[in-house]
Amino acid sequence: MLEAVILLENLKKGVSFAQHAVSQRSQLPVLLNFLLEAEKEGFFISATDLEIGIRVKIPAKIKNKGKASVGARTFSDFIASLSQEKIEITEIEGKLNLSSEKLKTSFPTTPPDEFPKLYQEKGDKKASFTRDSFEKETTRVVFAASQDIGKPALSGVYIEKEEREEGVRLVATDGFRLSLKKNFAKGAFGKKEDGKYLIPVRVIKEVQNAKQEEGDIMLFASSKSNQILFEVTDAQIIGRLIEAEYPDYKKIIPQDFETQALFDRGEALLAVRTCLVFAREAANIIKMSIGKNSISFKASASSVGENEVEIEAKIKGEENEIAFNGRYLLDFLGSIEEDDVLFEMTGPLNPGVFKLPKDPDYLHIIMPIRVQG
Repeated sequence: MLEAVILLENLKKGVSFAQHAVSQRSQLPVLLNFLLEAEKEGFFISATDLEIGIRVKIPAKIKNKGKASVGARTFSDFIASLSQEKIEITEIEGKLNLSSEKLKTSFPTTPPDEFPKLYQEKGDKKASFTRDSFEKETTRVVFAASQDIGKPALSGVYIEKEEREEGVRLVATDGFRLSLKKNFAKGAFGKKEDGKYLIPVRVIKEVQNAKQEEGDIMLFASSKSNQILFEVTDAQIIGRLIEAEYPDYKKIIPQDFETQALFDRGEALLAVRTCLVFAREAANIIKMSIGKNSISFKASASSVGENEVEIEAKIKGEENEIAFNGRYLLDFLGSIEEDDVLFEMTGPLNPGVFKLPKDPDYLHIIMPIRVQG
């Protein structure tokens, strides 16, 4: 018989995070449930939609061990509405009872053994990341992955171990842009052949969402079950690795350039946002014109007019012009924190490369748009 006493604040946090993994579809009713477990180590809430699983540990006073499965939506909505300090949770004869000094509530339960296991085995530990580093570096990469579920190979973040590098590489691309971070998590992964994983973007984003004040992020992988598991202090995020061949991204990385421009990220971000007001009526196309000591961002549409914003830049090489999808420029400039950005290009039909002078291990590539005039 499950019996535990929990501080409402802790219960709300755990429920709110676990809810991210609750299925939005009802083909399998049990996937609309939480699994609640009272164990010697604490109180656990689990949820899964079979693509991703989340298990959260909540500090609690455990009076009796046990488990119960309860409808997630009603349970979470109810918990969010409460203001009591402590809640006592018990499970008796198919009912989950919640009570406090002025509260008595019960929910119907389903057999907990019907709830799917989140993983068969935890797997081997592959890497450890500091929270700040993981959040910063994945944020600069993950946005470039494809949102198209019909392209599974491009819908994840690729992690690979390069023999000549101390850390691992993070790569994401949707075929129109690419983000690459080299030498991430130095010392991660042991053998080169054991360091290639294609992780669903959703898993990475849930790890980012697991806001904890302290503690490193641990990465485990199981080749037997083809699963990846991130452990974040009192939470586990589990996902199934994408089984697809990742494209040879190295082929599209330019090795030289004719024009190089160093500019301020904040100024460029404002310029792109301004131009997008006009560009959204013209397929989001924004032209970058590189002069002798400046970059002009231009957008025009016959229905709304035209706009040009010029920012200062340090230029090396030839004057040049290239056009990009303005949304891609906005995504990139909004994902980084550095003040200075280095842009390199060889011509209007070749990929544009964005680098960070303070981080030579990072680059972002955007494919150009062919425009007339």
